Formats: sequence, structure tokens, C-alpha cells
Amino acid sequence: MSRPAVPAVPPWLAHAFRAQREPVPWSAVCRGALAAGPALLAGMLLGRTALGVLAAIAAMLVGINDRPGGRRASVRRLGVPALAGAAGLLAGTYAGHGLAAVPLTLALAALGLAAGGISAVGPVASAAGTQLLVAAAVGAGTPAADPGWQGALAFLAGAGWLIVLRLVLPTPGSLAGDFRFDGERAAVAGVYDAIAALVEAVGGEHATARRAALTAALDHAQDALAGPRLRGYAGSAAERRLHARFAAALPLAEAATALCWAGEPVPARAAQGPRRLAEAVRRDAGPGPLPAPHPTRARLGAAEEAPALPALRALDDALLRAAEAFDRGDGAHRGLLGRRRGPRHALRAALGAGGREYGLRVALCFGASAGIAQALHHARWYGQHAHWYWLPATAVFLVKPDLGPLASRVLCRAAGTVLGALVFAGLAELLPRPAGLIALVAVCGAVIPVATRHFAALTAVVTVLVLALVMAGGEPQASLSRIGETLLACALVLVVGHLPMPGKRGGGVRYRLATAGGAAHAYLRHVLGDPGDGHTVEPGVRAGRWALPGEPGKERWARPGRSGAGAERRASSDGPGDRAERWALRREAYRTLAEARTAIAVAGAELPALARHTAGTDAVAEALERLVDTTTACAVHLDDTGRLTPRHIRRLREALGELERLGQRGVRMPLPAAA
Repeated sequence: MSRPAVPAVPPWLAHAFRAQREPVPWSAVCRGALAAGPALLAGMLLGRTALGVLAAIAAMLVGINDRPGGRRASVRRLGVPALAGAAGLLAGTYAGHGLAAVPLTLALAALGLAAGGISAVGPVASAAGTQLLVAAAVGAGTPAADPGWQGALAFLAGAGWLIVLRLVLPTPGSLAGDFRFDGERAAVAGVYDAIAALVEAVGGEHATARRAALTAALDHAQDALAGPRLRGYAGSAAERRLHARFAAALPLAEAATALCWAGEPVPARAAQGPRRLAEAVRRDAGPGPLPAPHPTRARLGAAEEAPALPALRALDDALLRAAEAFDRGDGAHRGLLGRRRGPRHALRAALGAGGREYGLRVALCFGASAGIAQALHHARWYGQHAHWYWLPATAVFLVKPDLGPLASRVLCRAAGTVLGALVFAGLAELLPRPAGLIALVAVCGAVIPVATRHFAALTAVVTVLVLALVMAGGEPQASLSRIGETLLACALVLVVGHLPMPGKRGGGVRYRLATAGGAAHAYLRHVLGDPGDGHTVEPGVRAGRWALPGEPGKERWARPGRSGAGAERRASSDGPGDRAERWALRREAYRTLAEARTAIAVAGAELPALARHTAGTDAVAEALERLVDTTTACAVHLDDTGRLTPRHIRRLREALGELERLGQRGVRMPLPAAA
């Protein structure tokens, strides 16, 4: 007898039980233990408990954003949201004391509209928008005996304290090199490990996942190295070495991607070189002897019979150049570290379809929750508490799409709040005051970096921490009211999340796909050549798409001046500046694709009423991914042989044709018309 089929779990429910699997960030745990609790203690010792509570809240919010990465990059990642939070607290405090209920609600809704649009720009902007609104709710919903500017300074002091800890404390276990760059060093080593893992997986079922993991490692390293600096260049030898080693990884990553595209298994020793380079980065030392090139390297005429050979030769060349870069320690091209984005991109993202849609939903949720909270507060629905910020602050987190699908966020927030409130209700009866509350805040601050793996766990820890701060501030226990307000916020956000909005739904996903399409188009144009550049064959641009020359399988496409073999062929290829430009374009193409993939995955896990608005976008992302992979393979093959094979041209045609067919079926084809 066959067993009855087990019904599949809906994506929106399965996502609620999914947690990230990462090593315990012990350095962040130590910083969390030394941040919120000591900030509260300092306020109490100075006789300014209310300001100490604000400083602890700021440290908690910074701790939520305290993720692994470079120290310099953490200044922007943690500092920009902290500044936004201080501004929100200042504005909320003065607005809450100077405006009546209705004008205050309208002002907070307008603030939500602006913060929601800004949040569409990127992760740092999203964190800044969230802290701006949360702090504004705290300022408006808390009666303050101190002037608003003092509260803002206390907020900055609490956030600044954790940032100072992030910059000063070494990572536990970091013994090699300059500890100031241990996060950057680990990120660059992760790139080489990801290259080795991709090379090992070539031709196997895990190759696609390993290629995505390589993109994630490159994104992480790029962010870690691209932090703000007073000078426009690396100021120390250790930093210059890291920049050089990151730049040396880019041609290796390109060759590994071309090997993955060819799909032919390679010798096992091909992955040994990147592994040794990864270990050298971790030890901040030289790489030592590297594996010899593969014997087929001399068979230049066999490139067409074995498509993987040009990519394998490119891997050997990149490995040799990496060894030389490790020995020299020269600085990297600055353009390889920063993203190709400026104020114009940020403005387009904030005012585009995605920014407008998210801004309207945030404005509705934040304004409506603030109005309801004030009405409940004046009616004393939940007792004699002096504040009403919990409901709008909860709505801000619930409406945030980068924390997961809407249904998953609501389930996790409700479950985490109930669990956290019940845990605190039990602890409040046992812990001495105020020492027990200070210790509880310190413990929660230490647990936050681990709890960020799952939204429900993070909610539970934050609930315990905030309830402890409320009680330390002199108010009665508020567990039951927090549960009621959270459930009310969940219902409100669910309703607003399903309301129709002006324009087409799924604007955030479509904007990211359009950005990825533009980046793929720019990368393709650079590899195949621009019109009138004087040194490449123009494949033709008509109706916003590429028309490749020749009939499939009958004609090869070659670049003039690229005949010959060996050093002569490579010497006639792109120069160092052109290579850097190509690698920067490739990085942006893969990075925007990864961002689009993430947005599509979140949208696909929404409830069916919301998921249907982005149906088909995953097919566009897959076609774009094939196009960028094929473009990378073309770049490597052109460097080696000076011409494209029928297979390359056929695969380019297939990817571009698939994008055109998707556009004809109503799924927006994101490749724009050529300028």
C-alpha cells in the first residue's frame, strides 16, 4: 500500500519556520553585553534614568544592525541609522508635546511616507528609515521630563558607545595581522574559499548554488572594504594588502564562473590554489608554493573541442597573477571597491514604483497605528501607563519587507511577543530591582546578535529587553498590554498590506529586476563592444536588444587584432584599466541580480493574494542570470582565443530570446533600449 501524500506546506507558512544557520558571532555577543546594560547603569548612577533608558534603546537598535564585516564599513552601517534615530527622537519629542492628536497623527504619517521611500534605496537606508520612525514613535509617545535635545544626545551616546566598541575591541581569536582589519581579512578569505568551492562543484548538481555563494562572498567582501575614509586611498600596508588580494580574486572568480558555465569537471587540484590563497589571507602571510598549471595548458588549439580549456587556462593565469599580487601587496583600483551608484540612483529608487508603494504602506500603517494608540491611551484601555509608542513602533517593524514576507512577519512577531512577554512576567517576580533588571538588559543585549537569525527569536529578546527598560524607568509591569497592542498591530498591517495602491503591485521587485537588467546590458555591451569604439566588431543593437551576427552554428564572431597565441594574444586583449572596468561591471551585474533574486524569493513566499502580482519574475531573473553567466564565459574566451564559438553565440541568442519572449507574454523584459 502506498502512503498517502503529505500536503505541501504553503511557502508563507514554511518561511516562518526558516532560520539562518551561521556561526555564533562571539565578538558581537561581547559588544552586546557591554552596550545596553552599562548604558542603563550609567544613567541610573548619574540620576538620569530616563536618559539611560534612551541610551539603552539606542544601543539595542544598533545591536540589531551589528553584523559581521569590516570595521570601517560598520561606521556607515551602524552610524547612519543611529543619526536617523536621533533625528527621529528629536522630531517626535517636540511634535508629541507641541501638537494635538490629529495633527500629530498626520505629521507622523508624512514622516512614514518619507522614511518608507528612503528605505527602498538600500539596506543602510532601510535601517535608517526604520530607526527614524521607531525613535519618532518613542519620542512622541513618551512623556519626557528632559528637553528633547538631551534625549537625542543620550540616544547618540548609547549608539556611539556600541560603535566605539565595534571599532576598538578585537575579534576573539584574531591573532594574525592587524586586528583592525580582521573582519575585512575574513571577508576576503571567504571569497577565495567560495572560488575553490565553485571550482570543486563544476559539472555537478551544486554548481549553481556555489556560484550564488561566490556572489554573496564577493558582495560581503566588497562592502567590508568599501567603508568611509578620510583619504581617497588605503592608509596602511595591511589595508593595501587586503585591497590587492581582493582585486586578485576578481579574475579568479571570473574564470571559475566560466568553468561553471562550460559544465565540464576539472582536475581536483584546480581548487587547491584558491584554498591556499584563502589560508594565506587569514594568516596575513604569503601563499607559499601553488599547484602547477594543468598539463592541457599548452594545447591552445584544442579550445573549441574542449570549451573548458580557455577557462582553465584563465584560472591558471589568474592564480599566477594572484601569487604575484600577494608578494607585491599593491593597492587595488578604487572602482573595484565601491558600487556604481550615486545620488541620482537613490532618488530614482525612493521616487520609483517600489519606493512609492512602500512609502504609502508605511505612511498608512504608521499614521493609523499612532492614531489608534493615542485613542487607546486616552481611554486608558491598557491601564495607567504613561506611554503609547509600542503600537506604532511594532507596526514599523511589521511593515518592513526586508524582514521577510508579510504573513511570516506577522506570525513571528505575534509568537515572539507572546513568548517574550510571558518570560518577562515570570522573571519580573524573581529578579531584584534595579540590579536584576540591569543584568537582564545586559543578557538580552548579548543574545540579540544570535537572535537575529530568526524574526520570532529577535522579537522575543527585544520584548524582554524593552519591558525591562520600561520597568527600570519606574513604570509597572506591562506584559499583557504589550501582547494586546502587538496583536492589534499585526491585524492592522495585514489589512494595509492587502489594500490596493496606485500603480502596479510588486513595484519593488520590478524595480530591482529593471536595475539588474540595466547592469546586465552594460556588462554585455562592454564585453561585446560599443558602436564606434574602433577596436571591436559591433554586433548590432536594434529595438533595445542585441542582434548577434551570422547564422547559429555557421559563423564565428572575432575581434580584430586578436589572432595569434599565448602571450601575443593576451597582450592584444583588454588593458588593465579595461579589465578593471569589466570586473566592476560584472560585480554590479551579479550583485543586482542577487538583490532581485532575494526580493523575488520574499515576494514568492507571500500569501497567494500578494504573490500573484510578481508571478513570472523568477523566470526573468533566471534568463538574466544565464545571460550574465554567458557574457562572463564570452569575456574569458575572447581573452584566450580572440573569437567566440558557435556555442557562445547560440547561448547568447537563447538568453536574449528568452527575455524577449517573456516580454511578449507580459512579464517586463528589463533590458533597456541602447543609448
